[in-house]
Amino acid sequence: MSSFPAPPKPAGHGLLAGRSALITAAAGTGIGSATADRLLAEGADVVISDRHERRLKETVDELSAAYPDRKVQGVPCDVSSTAEVDNLITTAAQLAGRIDILVNNAGLGGETPVVDMTDEQWDIVVDITLTGTFRATRAALRYFRDAGHGGVIVNNASVLGWRAQPGQAHYAAAKAGVMALTRCSALEAAEYGVRINAVAPSIARHAFLDKVTSAELLDKLADREAFGRAAEPWEIATTIAMLASDYTSYLTGETVSVSSQRA
Repeated sequence: MSSFPAPPKPAGHGLLAGRSALITAAAGTGIGSATADRLLAEGADVVISDRHERRLKETVDELSAAYPDRKVQGVPCDVSSTAEVDNLITTAAQLAGRIDILVNNAGLGGETPVVDMTDEQWDIVVDITLTGTFRATRAALRYFRDAGHGGVIVNNASVLGWRAQPGQAHYAAAKAGVMALTRCSALEAAEYGVRINAVAPSIARHAFLDKVTSAELLDKLADREAFGRAAEPWEIATTIAMLASDYTSYLTGETVSVSSQRA
């Protein structure tokens, strides 16, 4: 398939001016850090979290230098811990003054056939990817309920919640669970003036993904996409920003596929 290059990254348009956002797993080079960059470009202040404290500090420093007029802060957090997630929401609200947007980006993949998969391999992927999203959603909804000012949650799902791919049963099951959690929690969250949606990327290529996945497989998957290439992380982040903005004020409980829709 012919490959069409990504367009230039668009400038911000102030979609989130005056708002404060919290993004999980936002250190490094992936979708989380790209989302922090995009939300800053759209005028938001951000608190980012990650369990890798050194990378977290480096990312905070980079974003602060790129956006000197915005507030960028970091809070270490491992989403496998309920106590740490609850503390993250409380601390982020204190640091930023309030939370308007939560982006649940934390997730963990792997490539193992079901016949060879151990309980531990299954458990850690489901715990980080699905249960971690649940923990943060629960804590954020309690905050939004008590604060009374509404809010937005955007979850990072995956097209593997719909598609089948060998070796990805644990990750696909977890991401399908994120989609179901999005739908059900959105109905409950409406009472608090909170919208909950998700994005489902197909393949967004970045340095960390290249480290944990073979180049041959990534090239093969990218070639199957409509534009013959993987998405840039910022192309996922712009959709997250849209879902966090007032442009989607009546949209809730939905999963937006950022891909060529190969079901």
